Amino acid sequence: MSLIDITTKISTATLDADRTADSVTLIAVSKVQPLERVQQVLEQGHRIFGENKVQEAQGKWPDLRAEFPDTQVHLLGPLQSNKVKPAVALFDAIHSLDRPKLATKLASEIQAQGRAPELFVQVNTGAEPQKAGILPADADAFIKECRAMDLPITGLMVIPPADEEAALHFALLRKIATRNGLANLSMGMSNDFEKAIKFGATHVRVGTAIFGARDYG
Repeated sequence: MSLIDITTKISTATLDADRTADSVTLIAVSKVQPLERVQQVLEQGHRIFGENKVQEAQGKWPDLRAEFPDTQVHLLGPLQSNKVKPAVALFDAIHSLDRPKLATKLASEIQAQGRAPELFVQVNTGAEPQKAGILPADADAFIKECRAMDLPITGLMVIPPADEEAALHFALLRKIATRNGLANLSMGMSNDFEKAIKFGATHVRVGTAIFGARDYG
């Protein structure tokens, strides 16, 4: 597939869901992708990208942003507390706020830098022990706690369990967001973004379908 294929599919899914064309943001997930592939997508005009690790993004995006200054970079992967300072400096959005200690560190660093990335609370809807994210039963209290720190929480993020029907998890995330007055839903990846759009996704995270398979070697 290509960037044009994905944007066409997003437009069709948005239309089918009776939503406006600009209601879904495509995040091109560029983690572990060769620089030349990322450059190609930038040259095609796309400007919103996702990374999983602070260190990888630090090595990649300052130079690319010098060439393409209107680019946004979102952190999608887990954020370690000791990486909060560079994360606040580098990213336009962080999708993986998932624990009180991290919220406290982010609040302090945002105040220190005077720069506030858009924040998404990651919810572990499948209660998977190996996966990051606040549990659904704790989400309301955690969102309230974050708001008390004046954190700019705008939405929720989920990565559904690989062996379960994604729609159930998208629906649960939407329910939590609605009752907390949050407008944004970061959900849906290369294999299920069209379904996510049907359930209200505002941000879809697509990598391999745009860039091709990753080489972790």
